[in-house]
Amino acid sequence: MAGPSASDNYAGVFEGRLQPGTRPALLIVDVVTAYLEQGSPLHMDTAAAARDSNARLAAAARAAGVPVVFTNVSYKPDGSDGGVFYRKAPVLKAFIEGSPLGAFPPELTPQAGDRVFTKQYPSAFFGTGLAEALHAEGIDTLLITGYSTSGCVRASALDAMQYGFVPLVVREACADRHPGPHEANLFDLQAKYAEVISEAEALAVIEAGV
Repeated sequence: MAGPSASDNYAGVFEGRLQPGTRPALLIVDVVTAYLEQGSPLHMDTAAAARDSNARLAAAARAAGVPVVFTNVSYKPDGSDGGVFYRKAPVLKAFIEGSPLGAFPPELTPQAGDRVFTKQYPSAFFGTGLAEALHAEGIDTLLITGYSTSGCVRASALDAMQYGFVPLVVREACADRHPGPHEANLFDLQAKYAEVISEAEALAVIEAGV
């Protein structure tokens, strides 16, 4: 006999809701060529659609004066700054400094006024100074997007919550290698750590936030 659905199992336990604050920023996590280029070991079929969603969000944010923050990944040639993470995932060699796979795509590149934080670990916050920079600007809400949902997006959303930011994960602007991990992580983020919202809802947050 089939047991209760995941939604039924969580009902009455994880039902809290977070509301956006008054000062949002858009955090675009690792939307780089490695996930978009055919033949790359990190290529994801759904990456292009998420990139396009990110491009729309970034354009709206810039027009509204909402800060746009990018992350990318870069390692020393020997990977020594990647620690255990680099040893666990040798595919991260794609991000050795200077690799074209680590570049931002033409459709979504940082512009004047945008911020870029380079990281070596999953979370956008770990070892980067991102939290301090956002707090200094009075940011209280983060629209979080990027690659991959189960990896760096999830880690960044969890840390965003722990640093006191309201994390809003934008469904259409995230991608993963397989729909299973993508949907499972969005479900769990919504249940415990963040709000998972649509692109349309994210655009409304951007329009309201100054």
